[in-house]
Amino acid sequence: MRRRSATDYLGLERNVVIVSAVVFLLGLGEELWKKFLPKYLELLGAGPVIIGLFGTTEDFFDAVYQYPGGWLADRVGRRRAFLVFIGLASAGYLVYLLSPSWQWVFIGLGLAMAWHSMASPGIFAVIGDALPKERRAMGFTLQSILKRVPMVISPLVGGTVIAAFGISYGVRASLVVTLVLAFLSLLIVLSINIPLKVGAPVNIRGVWRSFHVALKRLLISDIIIRMCEGMADIFVILYVTNVLGISLARYGVLVAIQITTSILVYIPAGRIADRVGRKPFVIVTFVCFALFPLSVVMSSNFASLVVAFIIGGLREIGEPSRKAMIVDFAQENLRARTVGLYYLLRSITITPSAAIGGLLWKLTPQVPFVTAGIIGIIGTLVFAATVEERYAS
Repeated sequence: MRRRSATDYLGLERNVVIVSAVVFLLGLGEELWKKFLPKYLELLGAGPVIIGLFGTTEDFFDAVYQYPGGWLADRVGRRRAFLVFIGLASAGYLVYLLSPSWQWVFIGLGLAMAWHSMASPGIFAVIGDALPKERRAMGFTLQSILKRVPMVISPLVGGTVIAAFGISYGVRASLVVTLVLAFLSLLIVLSINIPLKVGAPVNIRGVWRSFHVALKRLLISDIIIRMCEGMADIFVILYVTNVLGISLARYGVLVAIQITTSILVYIPAGRIADRVGRKPFVIVTFVCFALFPLSVVMSSNFASLVVAFIIGGLREIGEPSRKAMIVDFAQENLRARTVGLYYLLRSITITPSAAIGGLLWKLTPQVPFVTAGIIGIIGTLVFAATVEERYAS
């Protein structure tokens, strides 16, 4: 009985655990080098504008891959879709590994994003398929924790390797590890067992018409918040290392602090949200999105950066609640496509943000961070004013 109670509390269901394990393994590999990609691009000859363009390209792929990923997960089933996504991402890791110049990293990005973006609607759908509404926030909490534990461990390891052996060797060695973990993930995905739910054929317009009005309002505020994130986040490592003079190894410590903060608040926040409602937690998340770039730019030393990255970690306090809201509003046979269309619209809208951030950086490095903070405050106010509490419970 005690074991069953713990299982219910944490949203532990077989398929949810399998998907979360795959998220963990691939994250363990990707996070070894992902935070250091801007420095890798810099080593290969890319300047700030190109690095900003890389962030914009990442947002573009994140946008255009979402709906096809959801469509495939609904059409051929979750397991087959995940096998395709991991295979494509592995090809991208290989291109990263062999890249002789920054142009090739852009090509690798187009493949590597298959897991991060195409698989996302399917992951949401598995949690929606496997868990009832009152346990979904905790289901997303489990998935989010297993996604972010590697964000604590891997940047520390990656930063240490890079500090000892250099950017080129450190990133490439980490990519080899990622390829091995991707192969293990393929084997684990074979254990997923969720029946394929087939409904009447629905095109993308039909999926949009199925959106609840509250989901559309959430989408608008989420777009504004992600513009804030996209404008500044890719430049955080450059600001911390190039402007403030913090070493890459200590930057890895900051990332670990950020993710540890997220993990510590996930379980209590997810459990309370399932009981009392999701809106307050989403508001706190949006406030922290606004405060993070402002706190980074106001920092002058490592101690103040620790405070800034704790705020950055608190950005995740309402993420399980926001994700559960999306799944709650989705029709069962359109679940993955609804998630895919939501993220397609969100990501395509924010695609220019990182490039704009790169142009603002050329004015002074502080400008994109201050601008992002102002945009984040606007997004928070929009959500608080437009999404009613009765739709966020």
